[in-house]
Amino acid sequence: MPSNIETLTNVLTIIIIAIVVLIMILVLVYFFSKKKKEKKKNVNKVENISEEKKGTQKEKTFTVASVMDFMEFDRVEDNMIIQKDGNKYVMVLECQGINYDLMSAIEKNAVEEGFIQFLNTIRYPIQIYVQTRTINLEKSLQSYRDNVKRIEENLFKQEARYKEMISSGNYTKEQINKAYYELTKQRNLNEYGKDIIYNTEKMSLNKNVLNQKYYIIVPYYPEDLGQNNFDKEEIKNMAFSELYTRCQSIVSTLAGCEVNSKILTSNELVDLLYVAYNRDEEEVYGLDKALAARYDELYSTAPDVLDKKMNELNRRIEEEGFNKANEKVIEAQSAKERAFRRKEENMDDLIAQMAELIIEQNRAIVGSDIADDAINRVKEEKQQRKNKEGGTKANVQEKTKRRRTKTA
Repeated sequence: MPSNIETLTNVLTIIIIAIVVLIMILVLVYFFSKKKKEKKKNVNKVENISEEKKGTQKEKTFTVASVMDFMEFDRVEDNMIIQKDGNKYVMVLECQGINYDLMSAIEKNAVEEGFIQFLNTIRYPIQIYVQTRTINLEKSLQSYRDNVKRIEENLFKQEARYKEMISSGNYTKEQINKAYYELTKQRNLNEYGKDIIYNTEKMSLNKNVLNQKYYIIVPYYPEDLGQNNFDKEEIKNMAFSELYTRCQSIVSTLAGCEVNSKILTSNELVDLLYVAYNRDEEEVYGLDKALAARYDELYSTAPDVLDKKMNELNRRIEEEGFNKANEKVIEAQSAKERAFRRKEENMDDLIAQMAELIIEQNRAIVGSDIADDAINRVKEEKQQRKNKEGGTKANVQEKTKRRRTKTA
């Protein structure tokens, strides 16, 4: 019995230990699996955040396009509008309208026959363009004001002259009547000019004062040349020649139906395009004002900073070199003058030295006694002269001291 009990207890302890170990293993497995799930959730969150950031960045990024991409032309050059990177050239004719309804039957037939002839001569595509513009009367008003101001000045002069003629009594009745007639005519002209300004100002208040302009657009396509080896400059010259020939033929044929026309210049083409793209602003701010305000100069170019510094340095070198050259020339002149003055002051001593030298050289001829006597005489004269100069210098110094004492 005791042995059986011991074996049973051993088996139970083994079973209990196995169960505990199994429970621990299950707990560890559960914890490991939970941690893996949490890591996966964190990774998914990070990926979602990065994707959201990428999405927001993509939404914020945008490309900046040039304004010329929205225009239907590249540039205006040589009285032509160049389009599609040189694949199309356009020249424009401005035509003046005629009042067809006020013409007689014969005139109408002549115009119709001329227009039929014009249509029969066309061998290439054209486009008729009508542009309606609001009339800006500011220029007309300014010219009227200037003219009226000049008329008023003349009126004041004639009034003063007329009064002088009446008060002087030196003029005949005929001359006075003639002066009065001129004065009346000038007054009427002044009143008429003021009426014109008033009516034009009233008219300018009406924004519906419109003017229609008629244009014929003549295109040219370089692709009509077929396969060629021409460069862009040659193609442009050929396009200009062809368009000019076509436009001149149109001008001559339109003249047959009494329609005057002309080829627009580059500035007129720019004005045409400006009005076409600025319908609202062109009434108030026209092309002439835009050019006067220098809005076509979007940036200014200036020389490089180093170039400016180099030019300034060269200028300073040249200026200082010139000043130094003048200074040295003046110094050289002053040194030469000083040497001359020094030699002039010592001229007597130099003469005495030269005399002594000549006597010594001729001692054998004149004799030793005479030579010694002559040299002594020269030295005595030299000593006397020095004594006189010393006295003179002492007197000058004495006088200078006295003046300084008095001044003090």
